[in-house]
Amino acid sequence: MEVLHPRCAGLDVHKDTVVACVRVSQGSSVRREVRTFGTTTPQILVLVEWLQAEAVTHVALEATGVYWKPVWHLLAGHFDLILANARQIKNVPGRKSDVRDAEWIADLLAHGLIRSSFVPPAPVQELRDLTRTRKQLVRERGQHVQRLQKVLEDANLKLASVITDLLGQSGRAMLEALARGQWDPAQLADLAHPRVRASRATLVEALTGRVTEHHRFLLRLHLSQVDALDSAVSALEGRIEEALAPFRRSVEHLVTIPGVSDTAAAVIVAETGAELSTFPTAGHLLSWAGLCPGQNESAGKRGSTRTKRQRWLKTTLVQAAWAAVKKKDSYARAQFHRIKARRGSKKAIIAVAASMLTAAYHMLQRDTDYQDLGADFFQRRNRDRGAYQLVRRLQSLGYDVQLRTAA
Repeated sequence: MEVLHPRCAGLDVHKDTVVACVRVSQGSSVRREVRTFGTTTPQILVLVEWLQAEAVTHVALEATGVYWKPVWHLLAGHFDLILANARQIKNVPGRKSDVRDAEWIADLLAHGLIRSSFVPPAPVQELRDLTRTRKQLVRERGQHVQRLQKVLEDANLKLASVITDLLGQSGRAMLEALARGQWDPAQLADLAHPRVRASRATLVEALTGRVTEHHRFLLRLHLSQVDALDSAVSALEGRIEEALAPFRRSVEHLVTIPGVSDTAAAVIVAETGAELSTFPTAGHLLSWAGLCPGQNESAGKRGSTRTKRQRWLKTTLVQAAWAAVKKKDSYARAQFHRIKARRGSKKAIIAVAASMLTAAYHMLQRDTDYQDLGADFFQRRNRDRGAYQLVRRLQSLGYDVQLRTAA
């Protein structure tokens, strides 16, 4: 097999150690040397000096958690770095050790058998950290709201059954009153906003329960946690707004897509970058984002074609797709209902999300806004087929139909 990188190194990165294997091809012979370093900054700098002394040109790291990041940052600018997906470079079964893993990574790199993972530039990485942290805090806030509801149910207060938003204006006022020690259902019901749909009698009945000091303590605890998370999310949103300054034009293009909010646009930029030069085509981007069917075929039999999991970009695009299909007279809505009739709503919404990401790819490449294809796109594309289906349907109802082209 042809050797593409005669002087390369493979790194097996862990929390406290980095096992490095330098592989040097000299004609038909191969020299390997393995050393172990710590993960502190001075130790990694010693690793850099050793690799430079060996005239290494390419270095491959295995993506393990977040441990590869500090090593990557200190090696960047000195070597051509390749981040390998651990699932794609598994060694053959047998005796396994850190030394063998480093040697295996070096051998794969020497022959060009490692496909590099996408590592965005530093500004995009910082933006990605902010958007991901925001999503985690919003999810944690939702968990505290669920815990609040659990406390109310334990006290047999059916507030969540009569009020849509438990932390809205009315719900928040009632919860704070309960936490302060108010127990009279009538007085609690008087705190409801006039626009609450539930009647006063319904509210009084729902607020009649068994509230103890234990419940009040838990209510105060969860309300304080929700306030702290709201404050953290507000601070993050301000920081995200500052980090988006270099990508403002890209965000302005993305928000023209139906269903894409400012938050969703920030996530798209943070996860893919604004230039998208890493992805040769829109299909490569869809595959990386987990929005295209898998391929699993052997002996003429097709296996599972489920899309792969993707925690950040895929979930945001699916949420945006659900918002997009609610817009009337739009391509997304027409596509959703067209696929839903044949494949179901889950596959249909994934297809809409894939179309949105495809549009985003071409918009960012061409520096242009979104142009909707229209709700009648499929009818215009399949005019003859649509006419044939309508004729068949009328014939099944007992009509004799003859088609003539309009003047």
